[in-house]
Amino acid sequence: MKFKRIFLIVLDSFGIGEMPDAADFGDEGSNTLKAIFGSKNFYAPNLQKMGLFNIDGVTVGQKVNCPAASVARLSEKSKGKDTTTGHWEICGVVSEKPMPTYPEGFPKEILDEFSRKTGRGVLCNKPYSGTQVIADYGEKHLETGNLIVYTSADSVFQIAAHEDIVPVEALYEYCCVAREILQGEHAVGRVIARPFTGEMGNFTRTENRHDFSLVPPCDTTLDRLSGAGFDVISVGKIYDIFAGKGITEKHFTKNNFQGMEKTEELLEKDFCGLCFTNLVDFDMLYGHRNDIDGYANALSEFDRWLGDFTEKLSENDLLIVTADHGCDPLTESTDHSREYVPFIAYAHNELSHNFGTVDGFDFVGRMIENNFLGD
Repeated sequence: MKFKRIFLIVLDSFGIGEMPDAADFGDEGSNTLKAIFGSKNFYAPNLQKMGLFNIDGVTVGQKVNCPAASVARLSEKSKGKDTTTGHWEICGVVSEKPMPTYPEGFPKEILDEFSRKTGRGVLCNKPYSGTQVIADYGEKHLETGNLIVYTSADSVFQIAAHEDIVPVEALYEYCCVAREILQGEHAVGRVIARPFTGEMGNFTRTENRHDFSLVPPCDTTLDRLSGAGFDVISVGKIYDIFAGKGITEKHFTKNNFQGMEKTEELLEKDFCGLCFTNLVDFDMLYGHRNDIDGYANALSEFDRWLGDFTEKLSENDLLIVTADHGCDPLTESTDHSREYVPFIAYAHNELSHNFGTVDGFDFVGRMIENNFLGD
């Protein structure tokens, strides 16, 4: 059956177990689903009915005899474990070479050029927790106006600044400057604005985060759909991840609630094509902060929403739920983890199928393209 609309939802960082090469990434033993399943806040009956616990390799939860959806365990072909690499692979771009990372901080020539073009100095310049870096460098930032620049195990150049010292729009402009500088051998996956507010001892990151990604190196599923006249609607940070390429309509959101709310609103829109949503809180608020109960609660909230959302789908709609990498909140690390991700595809009156373990997140993009562009 051909579907008129496909709703693709990425649960950012919802991994389901270490991949065979996890040790190469320092992630041996990582399992995001298993970590949060042990929380008192975990409750996912709708995902269970769809077959989440029937997926290959999932050792927690109760399997069901007749899953309501088709499922698979997807392995990543790309050499990475970050948001950009994962989303690009979902849409058909396999990254054979990992994007550059900076465990010792960014080279002096990069920061000198950045300071020259922004007129501001730089603080930190090393891998750091996003909440800890403002606690440790926030006061100096207030005193000097210098920008807090830091990175992580991922290919990111992050700039934190207090909104009273650097207005949000100015911070975005500084990110654009960094994005122009960070090309070629230093082409990091994302430059990220990390604004915060508050006073010393009580700094808080705001929801005005904004990502400035590389342009995908070639056409993606999104380009091929929009090029053929189909709608490609982005919700959340999807537009940023693909640098707007191939997207016909965008809706920015600041949290999971807004992302789910906007996706549900789009059920009322008469379109033909793809609605592509990223729910960021799993990763940003819980995975990176090793907040097991918070992560479990966020998944439970999604599950409750999912039950209502699926009831509203028409017979011409397909829902796909997947992820882009892991971020196990139980491990000592606060970074992303190299994990398999789930694939769940649900439609009314469609037979379910377990595809087992599938090589490549691009399995998702191929299915979508086959629906809209296939014979």
